[in-house]
Amino acid sequence: MDYTPLDEIQRQPKPASEHTKTANRAVQSALPFGDRTSFDDAARGFIATLEPLTIQRDNGQVTYDLSEFEFLNQDAPDTVNPSLWRQAQLNAQYNGLFEVCDGLYQVRSFDIANMTLIRGERGWVIIDPLTSAESSAAALALANQHLGERPVTAVIITHSHADHFAGIFGVMTAEQAAAGDIPVIAPEHFVDEALSENVLAGNVMNRRATYMYGNLLRPGAQSFVSTGLGAVLSMGSTGFVVPTDIVKQTGETRTVDGIEFEFQMTPGTEAPAEFVFYLPQFKALCMAEITSHHLHNVYTLRGAQVRDALAWSAQINESIDLFGERLEIQFASHHWPIWGRQQAVEYLAKQRDLYKYIHDQTLRLANQGYTKEEIADRVSLPDALGQQFYNRGYYGSVHHNTRAVYVKYLGYFNGNPSTLHPLPPAAVGERYIKAMGGKDNIVNMAQESFDQGDYRWVAELLNHIMMVDPEHTSARALLADTLEQMGYQAESAPWRNFYLCGAKELREGLPQGSNFTASEGIARGMPLPNVFQLMAVRLSPEAADGVELAINLAFTDLNEDWLLSINNSVLNAFPGRKDSNAAASLCLTSVNFKRLMMGLTDAVTLIEAGELETQGDAQTLVHLGGLFETFPRRFPIMTPRPA
Repeated sequence: MDYTPLDEIQRQPKPASEHTKTANRAVQSALPFGDRTSFDDAARGFIATLEPLTIQRDNGQVTYDLSEFEFLNQDAPDTVNPSLWRQAQLNAQYNGLFEVCDGLYQVRSFDIANMTLIRGERGWVIIDPLTSAESSAAALALANQHLGERPVTAVIITHSHADHFAGIFGVMTAEQAAAGDIPVIAPEHFVDEALSENVLAGNVMNRRATYMYGNLLRPGAQSFVSTGLGAVLSMGSTGFVVPTDIVKQTGETRTVDGIEFEFQMTPGTEAPAEFVFYLPQFKALCMAEITSHHLHNVYTLRGAQVRDALAWSAQINESIDLFGERLEIQFASHHWPIWGRQQAVEYLAKQRDLYKYIHDQTLRLANQGYTKEEIADRVSLPDALGQQFYNRGYYGSVHHNTRAVYVKYLGYFNGNPSTLHPLPPAAVGERYIKAMGGKDNIVNMAQESFDQGDYRWVAELLNHIMMVDPEHTSARALLADTLEQMGYQAESAPWRNFYLCGAKELREGLPQGSNFTASEGIARGMPLPNVFQLMAVRLSPEAADGVELAINLAFTDLNEDWLLSINNSVLNAFPGRKDSNAAASLCLTSVNFKRLMMGLTDAVTLIEAGELETQGDAQTLVHLGGLFETFPRRFPIMTPRPA
């Protein structure tokens, strides 16, 4: 629902309240800020960076820019949790090319993730080529400039999240990928998991990710300071390449350009498809994203499958058992390494126990009958874990991770039949407004609670009004101010970003945006079964009601036939089939079919170029196109969708 932006005064950011100042001072006194070990480790091995660290597309559009983070060169202000401020400094200020040890290098803070380069016998083995081609190309160029020009001889992708694979065309060309000239090694189920997360549910995840990563916020002490996981997310060109080599079992090894890899499979933990590996030549263990210098997400707020905290803990323990006696260096796909066997194993053990503690305590309380919301407010880390900065909730949080563990085992229902069939938010809001004496009365009550610093209650009260009447400006302005204070207090960067993005949307209105479609690079690399899955998700049941449609597809580049069928308001695709009674038959390459179905080209263009031949009813393609919905990228979050 669109609504009128607030006036100029109401739209302005507000200073930290006294309640927020008190909360942040309590954090400052509770944690060992005198410990500078992380800063020393983050600086170790520095070789060079870009000055300024601003990365652009060929057309001059900026895709990544750390030059706006000079404001971090001061003590924590009242408007930022001091623990998060410390993490923001570590993420943004320690950027560039670093030597982990001779032959093993990382480029950090050219994106939210690290790109690791291993000097092989002939060239570079690249680990995790970042989110965008622009960032990964800049990282590779920096390494070549300072370490000597070397070709890319292999790419290893540790897991199925886009910040670890989507920048692949910055380190290889599409032609090299198509020819299989450069080996691409990934874990089992990588393709399905990467595409289901980034395409099937891609639009809703991307919208929520704009909140989680603060994409719409300007850097500043009252706005965006960090993602927690890294400095800031790159917003450049993305691509996808189907791996040439799949690792399936723990204990598998590969020799890649003269470098030996020992793999450990870690599926269903931080990502549905993931591995870690040990490098005997360097006595170095790469933990991918299984460990990092913070508490990660058992459930990520942008939306994803709930992860298995117990399996996560067990996989870290297996890493200790497999490699703990041999490692001297532990490094990962985010943040900075740890040097020294004792220090690395202690770190791994406390990360292991972090996830197990959250798992065990959640189920202990669940078995006493507590609900997920009650558990979230009762569980806190013991000092042995919580006093370690690398266990702090800069990305995940104990609060929402406990709720995730509950849902993993027990689902969203808390067992109380009063909550089994709840009303939707707008209907709830209407009834609360009536029961509480009207909107203005609710705003008066909310203002009293705001003045007392009871921000969680204020947010709950005013959300009911927003679900019914976003044009109630006093409620909207007060809710924005409330979310802002909650953001100022948050130790988790995603929590802060969600709160501040919510405040921004309430103050300024819904941001403009286009309809969702996969990028050209993603579309070209996407296997056909995944394309058909995406089409099925977009099928409108109303438009397809009563439709019986069959289309024969002949893909000239694959020498494959497929039958596309729509019946019962469901789309199915069958390989190796034809229907003699099909309404139409299409002959084209699989790449052009994918581009056609994703709106990257149209039938007329392909026909005129001689790249599409059709038989049968010429109107079939027009009819087919009318059966699919488009997804708006910028649907409202703070207010209801139009009825």
